[in-house]
Amino acid sequence: MLRYGKIIFMITAAAVVGVFLYVSTGLVRDLSVQERQRMEIWADATRGIVSAFDSDNPADIDFLLRIIQSNTNIPVLLTDDDGNILQFRNFNLPDPAGADPAGPLSATNARYLQSKLENLSHSQNVIHISIAPGITQHLYYEDSTLLKRLQFYPYVVIAVMIAFVMVVYFAMLSTKRAEQNKVWVGLSKETAHQLGTPISSLMAWMQLLPDMGVDADTVAEMDKDVTRLSTIASRFSKIGSVPQLTPASLNTVVGTSVGYMATRISQRVQLSYTPAPGTDPEVMLCVPLFEWVMENLIKNAVDAMESRGSISVSSGVEGHAAFIEIADTGKGIPRKNFKTVFNPGYTTKKRGWGLGLALARRIIVEYHRGTIMVKNSSTVAPTGTTFRITVPLPAAGK
Repeated sequence: MLRYGKIIFMITAAAVVGVFLYVSTGLVRDLSVQERQRMEIWADATRGIVSAFDSDNPADIDFLLRIIQSNTNIPVLLTDDDGNILQFRNFNLPDPAGADPAGPLSATNARYLQSKLENLSHSQNVIHISIAPGITQHLYYEDSTLLKRLQFYPYVVIAVMIAFVMVVYFAMLSTKRAEQNKVWVGLSKETAHQLGTPISSLMAWMQLLPDMGVDADTVAEMDKDVTRLSTIASRFSKIGSVPQLTPASLNTVVGTSVGYMATRISQRVQLSYTPAPGTDPEVMLCVPLFEWVMENLIKNAVDAMESRGSISVSSGVEGHAAFIEIADTGKGIPRKNFKTVFNPGYTTKKRGWGLGLALARRIIVEYHRGTIMVKNSSTVAPTGTTFRITVPLPAAGK
């Protein structure tokens, strides 16, 4: 429904812009015609002054001069057949001292008017005035300031309307995302609540298993899984709220995640961890969420290798940040998809929602102020992908 609403909104906006452009173009055309008519009257007045002098009728001359002087907004140039400027009006001359039409022109103003004449001689804004047999004057004129503004005004308004449409469009997208987030938050918290009861029951049964003669190692592994279920439920319950970061040993957290996954993936996959040599950096982490990111990347690597190959996890310190790298020998990622893989919905699996890496990026970037990226990958032999996570050291955040 929202999709159709956006389509209707865009069509309506385009129609409004089209109507406005049509109306404003018509106004520009009408004003241009009116200015042309005014210049023709001005030309007739110029021609009439010569006739009035011949008839020696001062009244006609005064009337015609008032017509010429009434033009206060359209720049005009009157020239003879040789291109000599006989008269000019309404130009913003660069040299005010030599701007009196009745006085001598300064060299600066003369060059300015000659430049204007050169430009106008290639336009259609010219009227030829036949003064007498063999004598013709030429009236060149520019569009008035009002007409120039009106010509650009539609494009300014269109730009504003496009900006408005984009703001509204992205606001609609944000609203949609906010609604989706609310649904996901509600679903996550309800899932955590529903998991709580069976997990509590399983924990109680775990305490009885040793008394029932179940092997201690088996009970220990089962206890790890029940604890993991409890951790997962805790993660779901925290979705939608800002997680608390606490100081944690990077080597310990990464080592725990790798150790847990090592017994729960295919035996044909070799999973190893090389901690930061000679140091154990302390970083601010939400351990349950960070462990989830590690598990998600390792699971993705196992899937990329089709449960056969090797995964090498390493950590270290570089500058003011600690880093973790997960390298696999899987089928690789095309370079054009290095950023796309973190978009919600992106997946190469037949079954999957494509949310794992998107959530991982949100956890690392938004909650831990770090980065997550595809460091390198190859889709040709030897294939493989390396993901890199960085989190700031506490000293760098102060």
